Amino acid sequence: MEATKQKRKFDAIVIGSGMSGGIAAKELCERGLRTLVLERGPKLDHIADYHTANTPLWDLPHRNKKTWSDQNKEHPIQSKCYAFNDGTRHLFVRDDENPYQQIKPFSWIRGYHVGGKSLMWARQSYRLAPLEFEENAKDGYGCDWPFRYSDLAPWYAHIERFVGINGNRDGLEMLPDGEFLPAMELMPIEKSFKAGVEKKYPGRYVVNGRSANLSVRHNDRGPCQYRNLCHRGCPFSAAFSSQSASLPAAAATGNMTLRPDSIAHSIIYDEKKGKAAGVRVIDAHTKEMVEYYAKIIFVNAATLNSTLILMNSTSNRFPNGLGNDSGVLGHYLMDHNYRIEAYGTHDGFSDRYYKGRRPNGFWIPRFRNVGNDRQKDYVRGFAFGGSCARSGWEQGLGMKGFGAGFKDTITKPGPWNIGFQSQAEMLPQFHNRVQINHKILDAWGMPTLDIDCAFGANEDNMDKDIAIVSQEMLEAGGFKNINIVRNTGKPGIGIHEVGTARMGKDPKTSILNGWNQMHAVKNVFVTDGASLPSQGSPNPSLTFMAITARACDYAVKELKKRNL
Repeated sequence: MEATKQKRKFDAIVIGSGMSGGIAAKELCERGLRTLVLERGPKLDHIADYHTANTPLWDLPHRNKKTWSDQNKEHPIQSKCYAFNDGTRHLFVRDDENPYQQIKPFSWIRGYHVGGKSLMWARQSYRLAPLEFEENAKDGYGCDWPFRYSDLAPWYAHIERFVGINGNRDGLEMLPDGEFLPAMELMPIEKSFKAGVEKKYPGRYVVNGRSANLSVRHNDRGPCQYRNLCHRGCPFSAAFSSQSASLPAAAATGNMTLRPDSIAHSIIYDEKKGKAAGVRVIDAHTKEMVEYYAKIIFVNAATLNSTLILMNSTSNRFPNGLGNDSGVLGHYLMDHNYRIEAYGTHDGFSDRYYKGRRPNGFWIPRFRNVGNDRQKDYVRGFAFGGSCARSGWEQGLGMKGFGAGFKDTITKPGPWNIGFQSQAEMLPQFHNRVQINHKILDAWGMPTLDIDCAFGANEDNMDKDIAIVSQEMLEAGGFKNINIVRNTGKPGIGIHEVGTARMGKDPKTSILNGWNQMHAVKNVFVTDGASLPSQGSPNPSLTFMAITARACDYAVKELKKRNL
């Protein structure tokens, strides 16, 4: 038995193989640690398992459309995701097999396989601005970040150089520059929109999006082929994912052991030593419980699953969840607010078209409550992401007609269209929370989550302003037939959930310190979205990866000093 136990001993265990888990595996392995990576879903090999990567839509069973069964039985929640379709269905969990309880409506989007949602993300990659590390302390919502932008900036650069981010150095206060590959150029109509907005509204900027798609060959990957089929898995390795970059880097060291089909049940706490000893794992096929042991543990199962694992890790010392002395574990759940969408058409540029399918667009960084701009009805701010395109044959859907003339009409490009959507910050609020439910279990005997989260008055007031500025900018850009839509989106569908095991300076109000290390259990680190004390306006994945790399560097140094 002792010999068997020794085989299950590692220097480090990483729970989760997705965006942050892949980076944790890479950073720990490259620093010489024998690292076990646990993934609850099945193996999914790079390229070999991208079965729909090159399948034309007419060869897909339902022509890339969602079915009745998707939307009503197997995937009623997952099918709400922008990336869900006939070619990606297999990458999303079946909702009927993975229950949770919505106390208030919350769309929990999940991918259980090696690489997790790093295969399905939108790849938009922005740094948080210096201001966004300070606002909790300034306006009193949430606890103060335990470090500042200057502390994370070198790690942002470290991740950008590894991942490969295309974009421009724009020199803007609310959009810090980074280490970029050549940008995917804006279309002429987007440049015209940019000129109109920036001329009429100083302080508002329309810039190239920054995305984790390789515009040139980088680190023996890519370049992008402009197919915009990234969500199916990129066989050219141009779209960043754990499969295309992080896990291969970890494997190349010879220090990684990847164990798929391994559901992390709980973290083992050693009462005598006062630290974590390992992880209990349920085999997804046999349902057998197996224990693995390590000196340090990184929890990277994505925000809500990481929190569930911590809540399920109880002991005499921690009856309410591992490290939960403060009682805030599960609280302060946030997701970006995407409820305002803006559309319009343009009469110009009829002699212009585009080549390929650029997997990027434009970005309008936050300009509200910045500098001298002070809004009286809300705090924090919002950004926008969008793009332009010409309508194609789809304009014929529902159009009356038949024959050669009709066919000729719908093969001619229609007018240029623009579409963009708000990405607004949600405030950290104690009442937005998840709780563990031991009465309703999943198929593997794991407890489930009750999710109780809703947008509040600050988000509602922000939406009113977003609608106004969206109209203003479309008019300034020369667009007509403007349509501002306030959809009924609820939290979760933004897929940017953060905050339920937050960092902070004070152990009485937070779970983690400034190194993403548990205040109460020094050899456990949480470096995914659960750790964020607030959200900011940009997409969070780049921040997840940067704080992970920073925490790994710290953890290994502390391990060598024998402080862990």
